[in-house]
Amino acid sequence: MMRQVAGGILWVGLFVGICVAPLVFALIGTARAGQGFWTDFSVALGFVGLALLGIQFALVARVRSVSEPFGTDAVIQFHRQVGGVGLVFVLTHVALSAQWSELVRFDVSDTPARVWFGAAGASALLLLVASSLWRRRLRLSYEMWQRVHAALAVVAVLAAVTHVLLVSYYVDSLWKRALWMVMSAAFLGLLVWVRLLRPLRLRRRPWTVHRVVPERGTTTVLQLRPVGHPGLRFEPGQFAWFSIGRSPFHLTSHPFSFCSSAESEGQIAVAIKAAGDFTSTVRDVEPGTTVYVDGPHGVFSIDQYEGAGYCFLAGGVGVAPIVSMLGTLADRGDARPVVLFSAHGSWDSVPLRDEVEALTRRLDLRVVHVLNQPPPEWTGETGYISAEVLRRHLPSRYDRFQFFICGPNPMLDAMEDLLNQLGVPLDRIHTERFAWV
Repeated sequence: MMRQVAGGILWVGLFVGICVAPLVFALIGTARAGQGFWTDFSVALGFVGLALLGIQFALVARVRSVSEPFGTDAVIQFHRQVGGVGLVFVLTHVALSAQWSELVRFDVSDTPARVWFGAAGASALLLLVASSLWRRRLRLSYEMWQRVHAALAVVAVLAAVTHVLLVSYYVDSLWKRALWMVMSAAFLGLLVWVRLLRPLRLRRRPWTVHRVVPERGTTTVLQLRPVGHPGLRFEPGQFAWFSIGRSPFHLTSHPFSFCSSAESEGQIAVAIKAAGDFTSTVRDVEPGTTVYVDGPHGVFSIDQYEGAGYCFLAGGVGVAPIVSMLGTLADRGDARPVVLFSAHGSWDSVPLRDEVEALTRRLDLRVVHVLNQPPPEWTGETGYISAEVLRRHLPSRYDRFQFFICGPNPMLDAMEDLLNQLGVPLDRIHTERFAWV
């Protein structure tokens, strides 16, 4: 935990340093006087906005040391927020620095290249943010959105850097230009790592689909075995990015949680719910299909947090990483008490139900199914997980437990509020959010 805290402080400091560095470079040793407060202010916003854009490459590069102190879902959320802030900075820079009075005499042939590159960068950034916010309204598939997102990000940064170099007022010396080129090369180097070097590494460690197991609730379990290598070690509850039946150089991969025990050797398993264009085809995957696995990632794991016992709250396919943690506890012979609250629409839609039932015979595990549409003969809990349901089934001294929640975002928000009302300390509540776009 102390290592994660130290890492978090280091990365926050580095983030602030990268944001401020371009502005410092611009101000140090400037031989000419400023161009007025508002112009200089707009330039400062532009420099910081460009730095924020460059940082975006690092936030989505899946570097474990970056995401480990905060959690991958928190890093992705920060990525989205920083993108919005960067857009505001860039658009304000454009609004304050543009010579609007010259619009009436606008002539394409007389427009300097620096203006065209600046406009291209700002336009690409605006389209990038808009296509992310309104992806579903625009009916962009996840795969198409990733292609558009990556292309617009590269155009935005390259055009912005070219704009800065062509304006040249604040980068009027060779050393400043060199520093800008080094920073730009670093950001592009991350792109090369993500799109070329890492896929090359993954290509040397392929996996193959061993079994395809249809589950309840339009969920499919894929059991994978390594080909020519020993596999990977992961913490229970973690996830990876999977390229199923595709080259590791393919632009799109998909994140899924492991549902197998971390103590099992030689194979891994993932549970995938049909919820989109790609996931709806998983049930048709043939055994023998090649898969590439980029992982493990995430800190949603019992191995990260010690407690007197564990309480899991799952909704839908969010039960997958929880089954991984339960199976690991069973394989380790853990005797601590465990409670699982499993919320679903109907009894026939509960994925991995048989696996959970089998684990009750190997663990001190109490399973509480909560159904929104129960069958006529149902005698268990109905509706939604409420404070009353939790009080009825949680043991005494539950505040010493570690609580893990995984499911749709509205459920996560509701469960966090309920646990807070019940007096569970915030540092004992852990969530995993996959609704990133």
